[in-house]
Amino acid sequence: MNKTETIYLGGGCFWCTEAIFKSVYGVISVRPGYMGGDIPHPDYDMVSSGETGHAEVVEVVYDPELLMIEDLIEIFFEIHDSTTKNRQGADIGTQYRSAIFCTTQEQLGVAKDIASNVQRHLDEGKFVTTEIDFAKAFYSAEEYHSNYYEKNKEFPYCSIVISPKLEKLQKDFSDKLKQ
Repeated sequence: MNKTETIYLGGGCFWCTEAIFKSVYGVISVRPGYMGGDIPHPDYDMVSSGETGHAEVVEVVYDPELLMIEDLIEIFFEIHDSTTKNRQGADIGTQYRSAIFCTTQEQLGVAKDIASNVQRHLDEGKFVTTEIDFAKAFYSAEEYHSNYYEKNKEFPYCSIVISPKLEKLQKDFSDKLKQ
């Protein structure tokens, strides 16, 4: 088996982020969870309160021989709004912040470079708010959050919020997706 690497991405609700990265070629596994806060072993209700400091993130395990970190991070910036601090659409709070938690120095450098490039192309007065740092303790989300989109495609949140993101991913990154 090839060497794998892990990165943690927070792009708002982890249901959306999980569905996106499960579609990307070279991604081995995606697991929703929580990172970035101070309280050990938080649960969904605690994180949803916005008082733990955790962000909803996904743990992305990928094969760097099949998926370059640059491509993975470019997809991340494309599928969410990195300019809205502590918010993605109707989801508001620190738990929905844009965040990249890296496990290698290379990931950290690439994330910062791509964020700077995104910033250069923004309209005046807009700023990338993505938190970029090394990974902290990761806590898996409750089982019912795993594969949420696949299990609940008919739910309004999934059809209104997640499906359009997947369509955008297909349009913009079709060459980077699993067949």
